[in-house]
Amino acid sequence: MPDSLQKKPFYKDGLRFSCARCSACCRHESGFVFLSRPDLDALSNELEMKNSEFIAVYCRWIGAPGEISRLSLRERSNYDCVFWKGGCNGGADGGCSVYKARPRQCRSFPFWPSVLESPEIWENTALSCPGMGKGALHTREEIEACLRAQFGEAIITRELLP
Repeated sequence: MPDSLQKKPFYKDGLRFSCARCSACCRHESGFVFLSRPDLDALSNELEMKNSEFIAVYCRWIGAPGEISRLSLRERSNYDCVFWKGGCNGGADGGCSVYKARPRQCRSFPFWPSVLESPEIWENTALSCPGMGKGALHTREEIEACLRAQFGEAIITRELLP
């Protein structure tokens, strides 16, 4: 659990956030979307695929030799999520093609431990997310329930071969 659950975090009075569906968190920047078993099952079911087929087509293993590798969604060469679909002429009016079944990591943004480390990190992240600081007020209790849920679902791992 993050330290914020042990002390009074900067978000003790809550934080405002309402997703603007801008897809800024899904595009143009390299990153990882790690999957838990419920995520894998939901995505495989959404696409009517077996888990093994889904992994072969849409996933990659992230790790270093001798470490445990973790299952992540692939990204395109331009760093867009594999499930982001562009709008007219590739414009920003597209969106997530598996939105109803998107992984917990996606559903929980921006309430990630890394974003909630400090008010400075929150504000810096808000520079690229028009939904942060606006809309619905999420209480400390709601935010910490979201964090606990993230830690409650183990990421799918495997040991890399030497």
